[in-house]
Amino acid sequence: MMRLISGAAAIGLLAASPASAQDAPFETVMPTDPEALAFQEAVGYSDAVIVGDMVYLSGVVAGPAEGETDMAPGFARAFDHIGTILTRAGVSWDDVIAIETFHTDLPGQIETFAEVKNRYIKAPFPTWTALGISALYEPTALVEIKITAHRSDAE
Repeated sequence: MMRLISGAAAIGLLAASPASAQDAPFETVMPTDPEALAFQEAVGYSDAVIVGDMVYLSGVVAGPAEGETDMAPGFARAFDHIGTILTRAGVSWDDVIAIETFHTDLPGQIETFAEVKNRYIKAPFPTWTALGISALYEPTALVEIKITAHRSDAE
């Protein structure tokens, strides 16, 4: 089972705030799945944090399911999960303004990753930073995807 892991230092700083949940200057989006919720509460991070008109998603990892050799299905599952989080946060793929991806094999993954990403991300395109890294928290993960969105309907 893929675990969704935060790679966002900013979210960690927000979560470390001494304010109580009632007084927090931001709203959190937590998983609806009890197992995922328990994991995230134990580790201490949210699926997303909403601050004013900005939505910051924790990193979502993508990797193969047992027996898969093609990377595309794992990437698609991650993007589907991100879409669910975006919806729960009151935004859509059209509201995404920035993407950061962290790849364990950037040259070997980027072509397939871009093909899958482009099924979800349409023009006008957000910014995208793709970085090659040595490892992710989840040992079987290939990529971690971090999203920032802007709520255009926020008051």
